[in-house]
Amino acid sequence: MTSQVSNAADQQRSPGSPTKEVRRLERVVIRFAGDSGDGMQLTGDRFTSETASFGNDLSTLPNFPAEIRAPAGTLPGVSSFQLHFADHDILTPGDAPDVLVAMNPAALKANLPDLPRGAEIIVNTDEFSKRAMAKVGYAANPLEDGSLEGYRVHPVPLTTLTIEALKESGLARRDAERAKNMFALGLLSWMYHRPTEGTESFLRKKFARKPEVAEANVTAFRAGWNFGETTEDFAVSYEVAPASAAFPPGTYRNISGNLALSYGLIAASRQADLPLYLGSYPITPASDILHELSRHKNFGVRTFQAEDEIAGIGAALGAAFGGALAVTTTSGPGVALKSETIGLAVSLELPLLVVDIQRGGPSTGLPTKTEQADLLQAMYGRNGEAPVPVVAPATPGDCFDAALDAARIALTYRTPVFLLSDGYLANGSEPWRIPEIDELPDLRVRFAGGPNHTTEDGTEVFWPYKRDPETLARPWAVPGTPGLEHRIGGIEKQDGTGNISYSPDNHDFMVRTRQAKVDGIEVPDAVVDDPTGDARLLVLGWGSTYGPIAAAVRRLRAAGEKVAQTHLRHINPFPANLGEVLGRYDKVVVPEMNLGQLATLLRAKYLVDARSYTQVRGLPFKAEQLATVLKEAIDG
Repeated sequence: MTSQVSNAADQQRSPGSPTKEVRRLERVVIRFAGDSGDGMQLTGDRFTSETASFGNDLSTLPNFPAEIRAPAGTLPGVSSFQLHFADHDILTPGDAPDVLVAMNPAALKANLPDLPRGAEIIVNTDEFSKRAMAKVGYAANPLEDGSLEGYRVHPVPLTTLTIEALKESGLARRDAERAKNMFALGLLSWMYHRPTEGTESFLRKKFARKPEVAEANVTAFRAGWNFGETTEDFAVSYEVAPASAAFPPGTYRNISGNLALSYGLIAASRQADLPLYLGSYPITPASDILHELSRHKNFGVRTFQAEDEIAGIGAALGAAFGGALAVTTTSGPGVALKSETIGLAVSLELPLLVVDIQRGGPSTGLPTKTEQADLLQAMYGRNGEAPVPVVAPATPGDCFDAALDAARIALTYRTPVFLLSDGYLANGSEPWRIPEIDELPDLRVRFAGGPNHTTEDGTEVFWPYKRDPETLARPWAVPGTPGLEHRIGGIEKQDGTGNISYSPDNHDFMVRTRQAKVDGIEVPDAVVDDPTGDARLLVLGWGSTYGPIAAAVRRLRAAGEKVAQTHLRHINPFPANLGEVLGRYDKVVVPEMNLGQLATLLRAKYLVDARSYTQVRGLPFKAEQLATVLKEAIDG
């Protein structure tokens, strides 16, 4: 990959241009920011893809408004994409940007508080008109009033330079302006020696039906590279070496959480030798799973975009009854609507994956921002005693494994399973090693094939609720199989026969049996990271808090502190050794992006003084923030 960078630079360097200084860095955090129509997500995604192909470790944080087209030039309309990449293994998108690319005054003002002193700011001076500045409350031009003296500011007329580069393209001025994000991408690609061939190929493919637009974007991209190479304002470029030591051998790709989850569902269906059926209704931030799975009919995937949330899960549950690996995807508001059908799935004891990509609430809340506030809804958000297993991935790449794990539980124990991801994982990305087929679990199931019970008079019959003694799962009988006709429905069933039953004793038995089935699900023990073995503080998390917690723990250990860490994928049931783990430590701190829901569960079940540290800002924790809190807990 290094040779690709060198060749691209040699091809685009002006003859006779002076050689510029190249500095070696271990890590960089870059944030692209502009209007939601400025293409910041595309720009960040392309820079990320090239960074992944170069071999750096990376972590990303897209952040964008909920509105499809937020008011231009306003603070609520700012869209940003943050990328942290390094020559070693990293865990978070970074606490603060080293470089901010600000496409307008709103982007500068919205993101400036996050920048440390000395950070670089590349700013599009063409957008700093009096009207644009007044719209966000700038009484004077911040590029001229001295307020940015603590930063290394690079004023660049991005719009003007883009239009000049495209003057021969034949595009109208407004269309040419839209390529300014590609000019900025070219400039940053030069600054950090990113490969260029992939982006040029991507642009030609993306705009294949409009070749003039494709070539205009490629031209703007190259012009940005050449501008960095020739302008005196950028005297230094930077190299961040591949993180070869951070990755075990294998084939890697950059992957987002939603894409990894989609691939995990497909892999689960192939390993189970079952068709995959998705019944879903579009909702942010889960819609990408529906979009992705709809592309894979060649793998036996069938997707149904329903008219509403209730129809989506109803169709999925019907597919489960028919013998498919059934999935429904949603976010918190959709879970509320699906709750009655989830209860029906508990009663019918059919495998069903309920994928909840959590977002800020309540109600519509913050549709494009992250949160972990659906945990108690997943645990208890149904009428009656309706236990459901809960699985939560820790990183974008881990969404693949979590999907396989959730499918294993659903198919083995005949139960609906909650898979709790969130917006941070769904939209964020990281390098992911593509697994070999023989590394994937065998998820094949046996359907009921005939009678499974002999009555007192010797007649062989099929009992739909006769259970496996090890898993307590009932048989899965595909409709239409001769001799396996049986009732389904939401009214309580008689143990064994499945007939409608109002018996108090039978109801008590069935409720306790369904709970025992979930309690008995086999999950791995909690793994504790405690290098010295004598830490007094345990920090325990779940889901997407893994990266910030692990980064904070790494900082504390580097400073000589002793702290233990464990992270939960399985929240219902908890790992069998969790009580013993909690009992080893004097203090337990539980960081969550809610108001303390896991901590509440731990206190209730294990009677431990689990201390909550919470935030519900629509953003993930910062590593330094958690490190400070944990240090105070150690010293307190």
